[in-house]
Amino acid sequence: MTRISSLQEPKGTLYGIQYLRAFAALAVVFFHAAERSGYAFAIGAAGVDVFFVISGFIMWVIVERRPVSPGRFLQERIRRIVPVYWLATGVMVAGAIAGLFPNLVLTAEHVVASLFFIPVRSPSSDGIWPVLVQGWTLNYEIFFYAIFAACLFLPARIRLSALATVFLLLVSLGFAVDSDNPLFVTYTRPIILEFVAGMLIGRLWLAGYVPARAWALALVAASLAGFAVIGILKLPFDETSCGPLASVLVYGVVTLERRGGIAPFKIPALLGAASYSIYLWHTFAISVAAKAGIAFGIPPAVIFIGSAGAGLAAGLCAYALVERPLLQGKHFRFPWLAGMWSSRFR
Repeated sequence: MTRISSLQEPKGTLYGIQYLRAFAALAVVFFHAAERSGYAFAIGAAGVDVFFVISGFIMWVIVERRPVSPGRFLQERIRRIVPVYWLATGVMVAGAIAGLFPNLVLTAEHVVASLFFIPVRSPSSDGIWPVLVQGWTLNYEIFFYAIFAACLFLPARIRLSALATVFLLLVSLGFAVDSDNPLFVTYTRPIILEFVAGMLIGRLWLAGYVPARAWALALVAASLAGFAVIGILKLPFDETSCGPLASVLVYGVVTLERRGGIAPFKIPALLGAASYSIYLWHTFAISVAAKAGIAFGIPPAVIFIGSAGAGLAAGLCAYALVERPLLQGKHFRFPWLAGMWSSRFR
């Protein structure tokens, strides 16, 4: 692999990244729709691995392109992540109080910990889940942002190595020490290394160290084939297998982008832009659609398709009616609150 000097780095929307976000969000939607309709699509959970690698890549590229202070970085990330998540969590809490989620046990400690991204055991299952279960990934995202922000105090040349060292030490500690403390269990999992992989890809990409187009296509094909083999053969998987596959996929796609191989398409780009809302809100609609389908005796295949479609539609509606207005500071009754959450940081 040689360094590219003749190709210009893309400065606008990275369509490849948007398509990968769409791919990851749809994988998670299909995973949950399959669960509720009696099918098995466990590999769809690997969409989270793709999201984590993308997150590391995007954070590195954004800060390298536009240097920012640690405080400003955290402020922008909080504006991007927190309001919609708090709203979705509030809906879960209100639904539980109204009796819509009979299996959800609420405690003040669990709700507060969920809102502030603190891993604790759920009183409903004893698993380390927040009130809005899919919010477990945001515990990792916020942790990554905090460590990343701390590394912004360091000289640029050692930031990646410093963060990688911290995360490698945490993972090593997880293998060396036996503990069931929720914080320890959460932040010593090897899955945190996916953020490091994304940052490394970002560094290589910005420096122009990307393979030829044919090799990039081969990387994408190999990654998708790996996910397909795991899914079709129903092989066991976790971050140790899906993390490398996700990293190869992201590296291959951003390489194609660098070499001018990603065309803009409106619908995949929209799904990518709405991926956060899709991820947060899809389970509400899937649950309702699946319960209705079962009650009316609808065939499982129809329930699967219908619930997945309902989840996707719910996410798109939430993006249009909630997320975008929040990010752009529109349609707020209180101007000061609009200003607080206004952000175009993507």
